[in-house]
Amino acid sequence: MAGDWQGGAYGARGRCLLAPNPGIMTLDGTNTWVLREPTAERSVVVDPGPIDDAHLDAVAEAAGQVEFVLVTHHHVDHTEAARSFAERMGCGVRGLDPAQCWRSEPVSDGEVVDVGGLRLEVITTPGHTADSVSLVNDADRALLTGDMVLGRGTTVIVHPDGDLGGYFDSIAKMRALVTEGRVETLWPAHGPVLADAAGVLDHYVVHRRDRLAQVEAALTRLGLSPTDLPPDVAEHPDLPRQVVELVYADVDESLWGAAEWSVRAQLAYLATR
Repeated sequence: MAGDWQGGAYGARGRCLLAPNPGIMTLDGTNTWVLREPTAERSVVVDPGPIDDAHLDAVAEAAGQVEFVLVTHHHVDHTEAARSFAERMGCGVRGLDPAQCWRSEPVSDGEVVDVGGLRLEVITTPGHTADSVSLVNDADRALLTGDMVLGRGTTVIVHPDGDLGGYFDSIAKMRALVTEGRVETLWPAHGPVLADAAGVLDHYVVHRRDRLAQVEAALTRLGLSPTDLPPDVAEHPDLPRQVVELVYADVDESLWGAAEWSVRAQLAYLATR
């Protein structure tokens, strides 16, 4: 699924280096972001990605002195190289989940880190995973979204770690940053930079609401009432797949496994709504 996206420099403080791990779930590959204030010596490296010598050599060259490595969430395509790269660069690893940290403290919601004048605000944005965070780069009016927003298509909500209610709340939090004038562009962890933050975030909500309506319609076709689902419906051995076969009939079957994760999250959301 690799496309024309190759990374590059964005704003005055961002440089994206594309990892060589393209795939169905990773699109062109993982975007490793090197963030540095102009003329500063120290940088922050976000999502170093897989263990690949050529990629990490390029990241090290671009990063120079690294204050810390930060991971947006725990998935291996973002974190595999985090500790070894931090050891190489003589720094620590930070993330929301203490299990992802090494020689550094976890980040917290609303925390503002300052590295040589580079200011980044950490925003907790659960939904894709419980430990997902985004980073506000006010100076460039950019938001690093991790996997909460992708450069193409829409993200997968991975049940049970992912949560649709949290997802809606997080997208609303991101949208508020746009309304406040703090964010204009989205810098995702997969796929190209998105210039129209407002339009993309609005589309994400509409798309997910449309899918939710399709899931409700599929349940009706299966003879079930969406309002009477048991609390553990997401764990049903057969129902999520039956819903996928109805809702995603026009989607390549190679994507049905990921679709089933999202359907389980949607069923859990409907059961507790």
